[in-house]
Amino acid sequence: MSEVIERTTNWIRVACLSGGLLVAVSAGQALRAHAAGSDGDAGAFEAQAATSSPRAALSRFLDFCRAGDYAEAARYLDLPATDANRGPDLARHLKDVLDRYIRFDVNSISPLPGGDVEDGLPSTVEEIASIPGPDSQPMPVRLVRRDDGDVHWMFSRATVERIEGWHAQRDGSLVHRLPARLLQPGPRQLLYWQWLALPFVLLCAWLLGILLGRVTQRLLGRMAARTATRWDDELLSRIGSPLALAWTLALVYLFIPWLGLHKPAEDFLHRILRGGFFLIFFWTLARSVDVARNVFIEAAWTKDHPAARSLLPLGTRVGKVLVFIFGVVALLSELGYPVTSLVAGLGIGGLAIALAAQKTVENLFGAFSIGADQPFREGDFVRIEDFVGTVETIGLRSTRVRTLDRTLISIPNGKLAEMRVESFAVRDRIRLACTVGLVYRTSVAQMRQVIDDFERILREHPKIWPDGITVRFVSFGDSSLNIDVMAWFQTADWNEFQLIRQNTLLQFMEIVEKAGSSFAFPTRTVHVVSRTP
Repeated sequence: MSEVIERTTNWIRVACLSGGLLVAVSAGQALRAHAAGSDGDAGAFEAQAATSSPRAALSRFLDFCRAGDYAEAARYLDLPATDANRGPDLARHLKDVLDRYIRFDVNSISPLPGGDVEDGLPSTVEEIASIPGPDSQPMPVRLVRRDDGDVHWMFSRATVERIEGWHAQRDGSLVHRLPARLLQPGPRQLLYWQWLALPFVLLCAWLLGILLGRVTQRLLGRMAARTATRWDDELLSRIGSPLALAWTLALVYLFIPWLGLHKPAEDFLHRILRGGFFLIFFWTLARSVDVARNVFIEAAWTKDHPAARSLLPLGTRVGKVLVFIFGVVALLSELGYPVTSLVAGLGIGGLAIALAAQKTVENLFGAFSIGADQPFREGDFVRIEDFVGTVETIGLRSTRVRTLDRTLISIPNGKLAEMRVESFAVRDRIRLACTVGLVYRTSVAQMRQVIDDFERILREHPKIWPDGITVRFVSFGDSSLNIDVMAWFQTADWNEFQLIRQNTLLQFMEIVEKAGSSFAFPTRTVHVVSRTP
């Protein structure tokens, strides 16, 4: 169940990222279009009419039709005066016919005012396409040049007379049997039936992508199992979702020709797919960072160099941040933004950002300082100033410490680098220090026996460090004879030391009892002297 939830969550993330990518591409194209044409739209028709060409005429006709302004589009039809009122309907029907039969690449149409002089047609005629007629014979779609003061091109009268016949006919394909409304262009130059078919294409590609991704992952897993290294197996276990998404996008790319998209719509979807492949690449690269971290952790060189091991968590976070930055730059470049100008702008604004983010930069360098100097590592039990706790995370901005009360304290790395830090994790032994007080009725022989037995018990312990044992009778206290005991046990585990200390103190009690003495406790003797008057 948990695996299903995890996979569902991953695909929801992929869907959100893909949706964000679609919005970003649309926004990028809109911004570029606005930047390129915001100053010239008002006089675009006049400017192009002055230097009219077949390409300009066709482009303006298609633009007006896409905007729904069929009255303006009708200006590019060579209509008799008696049919002027039918102009908008004929323009709409012609656009429907062109969408149905022709995939225009406007850039292939001649941009010259005189048209293509090498097509064998008169200089005033330009053939841009052909459409099958009722007898399946191709019928030309032509533009003609008119010179009534300004040179301009429009659809020839013969082409206009064929519009209704083309619009009424249907070929044998299933697409052309669809209702006329579904053959109308919708957003992003996709016909409505294409918008309806696109979700089914994505669904089929997604299901096949998951299947092919699993098959590919299993085949590659068999190949990786034959190698002596482990990183390839771990990498394959982590790239299941990116692999399935890659197959999905590849299948969508193969399905696109079946949709019969027009050139602008096809370019739009290809841009989406290229952005998706960028997303897959950097997604896989981010997961490879975790694999590289695990490889370095298990490497013999890293085990011999604890300093490098402590830098791995921080290096992993920095690596993911760099992958994210490069991914954003690559995606913006694919969207058509001037990345060089963007980087230059960031460089110019870097000084202002650095001045405004001094503390952030200080904390970032503090994180690197902690990683290089290694006063502690993640998981260490430490004392920082006036509190103790376990280090949970060493982040880029702050370090989090879990206290004994299970609270979480966050300390900025810049300040932490200057604080007094005591790490209990690096000690190789733990000290036992105590003072044993015996009652004053203890004899010298009993005192000697107790001291000797204390030292013997300590030296016989398997975990004792033999060079630092001290058992001495040190002072006559107010109510006891004091024996100082100091020894180190060779363990770094606090729980183990507590058990050792407990057993040692219990043995001390047995020694005192066998010697016939006892432990003293604070007492005060009051002598009352009576005086006779």
